[in-house]
Amino acid sequence: MSLDLATLPAWAFVFVLVLGRIGAAMTLLPGLGEASPPAMVRVGLAVGITVLLLPSIMPLMPHLPADVPTVARMIAAEVLTGLWLGWLARLLVLALPMAGQFIAFMIGVSNVLVTDPELGSQSSALEQLFSLVAPLALLISGLYALPLAALAGSYELIAPGTLLPAADSTLLAVRAAAECFSLALKLASPFVLATIVFHVVIGLVARLVPNVPVYFVAMPGQILGGMLLLAALAGPMLATWMGAAGAGFARLPGLP
Repeated sequence: MSLDLATLPAWAFVFVLVLGRIGAAMTLLPGLGEASPPAMVRVGLAVGITVLLLPSIMPLMPHLPADVPTVARMIAAEVLTGLWLGWLARLLVLALPMAGQFIAFMIGVSNVLVTDPELGSQSSALEQLFSLVAPLALLISGLYALPLAALAGSYELIAPGTLLPAADSTLLAVRAAAECFSLALKLASPFVLATIVFHVVIGLVARLVPNVPVYFVAMPGQILGGMLLLAALAGPMLATWMGAAGAGFARLPGLP
C-alpha cells in the first residue's frame, strides 16, 4: 500500500487499529507499563512499538470499513485484546508483591491503615519493596521482551479487529489467576510455616505461664525472626519468582 492522499484514511485506520492493541497492552505490561514513568514516556514507547510492528503485520490488517460503527467496534476489540494480553502478563508479576504482603502479615509488620490501590489490600513496606524489585528484575534480566514478543505474535492468533474467543480467553484468565495466587503462596510458604510453629509455641507458653503478657513479649521476637528469615531467603525467593515468571511468560498466547 503506497502512502498518498487517497490511501491516507486507510493508513490512519491501520495505525489506530494497531495502536489500540499495543497502547492498551502497554498500560499493563510488566516492566514497561509501570505507573511510575511519566505518561509521555509510555505513550512514546507505545507509538514507537506500533511503528516498528506495523510493516510486519500489514498483510494481516483488514481493509477500512465503509461505516463508522464497524470501525469503532474493531478498535474497541483491539483495545480489549491488548488489555487482556497485558493483564495475563501482569498477573505473574503481581505474585511477588502479593507474597510480600503475605510475609508482612505473617511477621507482624503489615499496616492496616494504608491500602495499596493495585492489590486492594493493606499496604506494607515489604509489599512496596517487592513492587519496586519486580519491574527492576524484569528489566535487568530481559524477561520483559517475552510479553512484547507475545504481543507481536498475537496478531497471528487473534485477527486484527476481531473479538477474543470467549471460551479460550476465560480459561487462560482463570489459569493465570490461579497460577498467580499459587506462586505467591509458594514464595511465602516458609514464613507461613514459621509463623504457625511460632504461634503454637507461644500458645503453649501462654497456657503454662498465664500471668506473662505473651503477646507483648513475643511480638518483637516475631518481627526480628521474620526479618532474619527474610534476609536469608530473599535471594532464593527472587530466583524462584524469576524462574516462574519466565516460564509463565513463555506460555503467553502468541509465543511459539
